[in-house]
Amino acid sequence: MTIRIGLIGAGIMGADHARILAEELPGVSLHTICDADLARARAIADATGTANVSSDPASVIADKTVDAVLIASPDQTHAPLSKACVEAGKPVLCEKPLSQDSAECLDVIAAETRRGKRLVQIGFMRRFDPAYMEMRGALQSGRIGKAVMMHNFHRNVSAPANFTGQMAITNSAPHEFDIARFVLDTEYETVSVFRPRLSDPAKAGSPVFMVLSTSGGQLVNVEINNNAAYGYDVRGELVGEQGSVFLRSPVASEIHAGLQAATAYPADWRPRFAEAYRRQNAAWLKSIETGVPVGASAWDGYAATLAAEAGVTSLDENRPVAVSSAAKPKLYEDRT
Repeated sequence: MTIRIGLIGAGIMGADHARILAEELPGVSLHTICDADLARARAIADATGTANVSSDPASVIADKTVDAVLIASPDQTHAPLSKACVEAGKPVLCEKPLSQDSAECLDVIAAETRRGKRLVQIGFMRRFDPAYMEMRGALQSGRIGKAVMMHNFHRNVSAPANFTGQMAITNSAPHEFDIARFVLDTEYETVSVFRPRLSDPAKAGSPVFMVLSTSGGQLVNVEINNNAAYGYDVRGELVGEQGSVFLRSPVASEIHAGLQAATAYPADWRPRFAEAYRRQNAAWLKSIETGVPVGASAWDGYAATLAAEAGVTSLDENRPVAVSSAAKPKLYEDRT
């Protein structure tokens, strides 16, 4: 069986997904590359041996020769395009976030509920990262006892000129919101957001620090610093009553020279999570074959957006904010 994929969005992530599907995974064929910039779509198509290009996402979703869709277009298109895929009955892997508006997430959830089938997988690829998988496994096995706290930090080299503290919460932090919720198998109750007094709130990428309480009684903290300068760096520690688990980033080599031993930091997220993306995409293809959903669901996308919305309110109003969720449909009760 060859699964024919329509890829919507030929930017940085779209190009990476195209390469993974074309070069690293069997049983898949890139059918169409779609982008508002046809020249960019054609460049990716030529690089991956894809025959068709388009600038019309609706036509790609409607095409009966396209079996499934991967969405890597701008954030504001994610929910409408995912909903269109659900209504067309096509499996979709959508880059995060599903939406920065929880009401839009609920529209996608309502579409899936009407169809009675999970078709949307959200691109929270950290669920497939070996380090996070080991962390979750250690907790589930009982090796470190009951979880007490989870520490997370997420640092980038530099932020774009228009990147605000609110965007750090809505654009960067959702990966942390999702993976902590997944590892701990819990829901969030409150979010409190703080900003260092030494930081300039008007400066692009001003750091934020968040503390979330969970329904399981744990505390989760998240540092987002998009101007760390030294490299892309994601770390974490899960603290249990009988031990803890530290994340380890993949390191290929260590250089010994000039009286130093050194390892390099990547410039962005792609080298750090390359294996997670490959495993995520492979799992998505397998789920299409078997009909058994895997990975983060539309509901998980909604949960991350709720945490982000509460975080923005907390930052703006300088107070803890409750995370208030709609009732979960039975379709999403099985967390995978």
